Amino acid sequence: MLFVDGEGFASRADYELALEDKQVIDEIKARYDLKNPSDVEKLYREIRNYRFKTKVGDNFDDYIYELYQKIKDGTFEGEGAGAPVSGKKAGKPILKAAKPSKSGSVGKKTGKQKNDRSEVGPISKEVLKEIKKQNRIRNAVVVVLLLIAFGSLGYFAIYYHNAHLVDETSETLSSLKEMDWAEVISVKPVISRNYAPDVVIPDILDEYKALYNKNKSMVGWLTIDDTVIDYPVMQTEDNEYYLKHNFDLKEDKNGCIFLDAACDIILGNTNFILYGHHMKSGKMFASLIKYANEDYYQKHKIVKFDTIYEKGTYEVMYAFRSRVYSSDQVAFKYYQFIDANSPEEFDSYMEEMSEISLIDTGVTATYGDRLLTLSTCDYQEKNGRFVVVCKRID
Repeated sequence: MLFVDGEGFASRADYELALEDKQVIDEIKARYDLKNPSDVEKLYREIRNYRFKTKVGDNFDDYIYELYQKIKDGTFEGEGAGAPVSGKKAGKPILKAAKPSKSGSVGKKTGKQKNDRSEVGPISKEVLKEIKKQNRIRNAVVVVLLLIAFGSLGYFAIYYHNAHLVDETSETLSSLKEMDWAEVISVKPVISRNYAPDVVIPDILDEYKALYNKNKSMVGWLTIDDTVIDYPVMQTEDNEYYLKHNFDLKEDKNGCIFLDAACDIILGNTNFILYGHHMKSGKMFASLIKYANEDYYQKHKIVKFDTIYEKGTYEVMYAFRSRVYSSDQVAFKYYQFIDANSPEEFDSYMEEMSEISLIDTGVTATYGDRLLTLSTCDYQEKNGRFVVVCKRID
């Protein structure tokens, strides 16, 4: 049911006709001063031969008739539906005479003309029934709108609560970085690998010992100055786990930033790939998409990624949109580029990323350079991704 001026219309066609009547009424109110008896009389003479299309117009027609009767009875006291319009006078008629009906009569009503109406009869049972029906519909609509409103408030309450928890957790974890731990923690990688006997596993950096002791899945820390990105980086054999769990291993839709399970922070890789959610709250990796703007890049060129064993500084090189492809599709799949086995393979990946980059940084890389890729969801297409690729400079 669609409503115009309190009248309900079941079909779109009737609703459109009601809007046309409403437009005519608004034009009348702008032209005529309904507190002025002279204007009311002029309008009555004009409107009596005009045929409105819906109940909205009929109601207004009846109202003008009632005002005219009050003028004739001497009971008119300056009442009116519209306030006086300063500087406007009744001018050219707004309403055109209705076309004769097939029966040859003129006007919207058959039978008695308006000037024959001296009394208003009692409201019929059918009309009362329709009024009650419309009231029930209005009440139902109000209830639905209230439920939607309360649901929206609840959503935003949860939304801001989750965003606050991310900030609070991040601050707590950041404070652990500053703790002075003299104790040397033995390192046993969470992802078990068979390292050669001559591989030396280094000591954890002091600032990450407390954090590592709290969660052995932590492999590093990512920071982009002057942004919300200042988070621990996790890694497990299951790339799905930290999509839905926080640092304390509790279920959390914000998840954590995590390193691809195929990467190895001890032996190193050509390319470390980090993943994180694009949260509507702006948390986690939501701000990565801003790298599509050259001005934003200019202010945030440097990315810091420390593993728990060594510090690292990277410079942004490319920013582009991509997507996750099916296994049988032949396409550039940035998320498969972890190690380059030859200069030709490395150069091929660089060329692919350079061609689709949204910004021109002037930064290039050659075989042997270490890269860092940051990946998050991009909602412009199904399975879309937004990717920022950086080169290690220190």
